[in-house]
Amino acid sequence: MISARLDRLGPLVQTAPVRYFLDTEYNGFGGALLSLALVPEDGGEEFYVTLECDAPLDPWVERHVIPFLDMVPEGLISPRLSRKAAAEALAQWLTHDEAPDIVADWPEDLAQLSMLLVTGPGLMVPVSPLSLHFVPLHGFSTAANSTVPHNALHDARALRDHVMNHLE
Repeated sequence: MISARLDRLGPLVQTAPVRYFLDTEYNGFGGALLSLALVPEDGGEEFYVTLECDAPLDPWVERHVIPFLDMVPEGLISPRLSRKAAAEALAQWLTHDEAPDIVADWPEDLAQLSMLLVTGPGLMVPVSPLSLHFVPLHGFSTAANSTVPHNALHDARALRDHVMNHLE
């Protein structure tokens, strides 16, 4: 009976999920999200967003992160968004992918992405099912291998390059 129902559906087309490499910058340990980048493995369109932060800045973040937030390609520079607007932009950007596979080398990056999807009590932006993969890279620093250290976009690119060139 089940196979008869499946036959009526016709052939299933499986597309491989696109893998995205994630990096975030945030206001110190456990602090507010400041920027988030997703870089696809295939060199396609990148996502980069910066967020408003009304809280006092951690002194280290103020020196090493804030000055570099806009050091990205012209088309990716944007005004600082509210959390809700950033979440909506991320959800809109992900709509082209049925099953994104997101890879990060630091657990806080995955936590920041996950929490960005939450827009209120019991509310979240609509996204397709996605996979989150934590790949600890002991001895590798995205910032040390990044064109612009502590910039989420450049650090995500460094993560992608390291994983694809040295671990596969």
